[in-house]
Amino acid sequence: MMTHPKLVEAMSRPEFYPHRPPTVELVQTHISFVFIAGDLVYKVKKAVDFGFLDFTTLAKRKYFCEEELRLNRRLAPETYLEVIAIGEDGEGTLRPGGGRPVEYAVVMKKLPLERMLKKLLAEGRVDPAAMDAVARKVADFHAGAETGGRIDEIGGIETIRYNHDENFAQTEKYIGLTIARERYDFLRAWVNRFLERERALLERRVREHRIRDCHGDLHAEHICLADGIIIFDCIEFNQRFRYGDVAAEAAFLAMDLDYNGYPEWAEAFVDAYIRHSRDTEVRDLLNFYRCYYAFVRGKVVSFRLDDPAIGEDARREAREMAERYFDWAYTYAARPERPALILTAGLMGTGKSVLARQIAPRLGARIVQMDSLRKELAGLEPGEKRLDAFGAGLYSDDVSRRTYATALERAAAEIRSGRPVILDGSYKRREERFQAMEAARGLGADFFVLECLCDEEDIRQRLDQRQSEAGEPSDGRWEIFRQQRADFDAVTELSGGSHCPVDTCLPPEEAADRALRCIRLG
Repeated sequence: MMTHPKLVEAMSRPEFYPHRPPTVELVQTHISFVFIAGDLVYKVKKAVDFGFLDFTTLAKRKYFCEEELRLNRRLAPETYLEVIAIGEDGEGTLRPGGGRPVEYAVVMKKLPLERMLKKLLAEGRVDPAAMDAVARKVADFHAGAETGGRIDEIGGIETIRYNHDENFAQTEKYIGLTIARERYDFLRAWVNRFLERERALLERRVREHRIRDCHGDLHAEHICLADGIIIFDCIEFNQRFRYGDVAAEAAFLAMDLDYNGYPEWAEAFVDAYIRHSRDTEVRDLLNFYRCYYAFVRGKVVSFRLDDPAIGEDARREAREMAERYFDWAYTYAARPERPALILTAGLMGTGKSVLARQIAPRLGARIVQMDSLRKELAGLEPGEKRLDAFGAGLYSDDVSRRTYATALERAAAEIRSGRPVILDGSYKRREERFQAMEAARGLGADFFVLECLCDEEDIRQRLDQRQSEAGEPSDGRWEIFRQQRADFDAVTELSGGSHCPVDTCLPPEEAADRALRCIRLG
């Protein structure tokens, strides 16, 4: 059964409504007609079937209107008022109540747009500390939400796996359009590895009733800071999207805040949520679920590219938005679960610093740049050139030992605070690499060596260009390149996945992808 042909016209007229609003504004989503009638909002479900929701019969639309009312009253009891029938009388006129029911609508109070969290954030009117109140509201809601039985069953690891498999299947057609093949493959491999590695944790959280009947769509546009905290528009149409780990729900809002440029607010929310819920395992699952929701958003936005009715500008906007969401999913997957000490190693001009700068934001890592540190310890400015002979002056063995020792000290301080570190240097000596590996082991950190390899002609061009760049801390020059090459200890001492050769003649982003694959997937 399709939507009644007279419905939109009838509900767009002020005289349709008993309270006679001065104007009526229609807003459409892909699943609803939303009529803003003065201080009330009437929401009618479209007769659509997208697989994950089915509103194709009047009975189903009535049922899901009633579910929307029931579920949203948990977090916004004064906003969601009633479900009404829209009837057709003997003359074919549509009116609220009475006559033969042809449609149903959820009636809500109109919330003040100027008090929506997303708008307040954009205007700089939300202090990060205010996220504490939001976190308390969400944590209290989760504590009282239903759990057990079918909720546990649907929210368990098999559903988590199914949801991810569905995402990857539905996104495959957008490879090369909104997500690169290498990143798609990386994310799929990372998700499968995480699910296997953390199976025990995920299963234990089911037993401990961390799976709840949640909101399912918790982002800043669904939070209003007016007369308390009002959280609205939960998912009513699919239990699989609503029954889930409370950690996933917290991660959804954190991802949305990150995406919109508010990482400090995201961090404040997560810290406060963990404090109020006393659920410290949220941190172990945070990046996994942030990755999931960023991927979902990238997928859903990509769907817009299939709409032949949208113009080129809207198509470009959708493509760029989807790319950004997928980029965030990739970033979350790249973040290590525990601190790591990462060395670059290789000859001058092989692109070690470029690679370090590319991967550091993905890993959330701090870079200790050896050329800059070497000059800092000597009391020089980073860009001040020193054309010492090979192995002499600023580049003598004594100065190098002091520089590398100081770098390890600084790295240790960062790792103890839980942050990965990249030591950006040549690490030409096997002894230097061994000392770093032992330091990582003592700190309980993972250890990787990214060996940067590149064609010599490309290296020569880079070294020549570098000499004319203002502020460039490296003093590497072609005339001493071959001396360094002859003095470099081959990286043969590492076993397993700790040694990651990277072709840095590739475009920087592609080289970074390969380095991250080695670090995160082995």
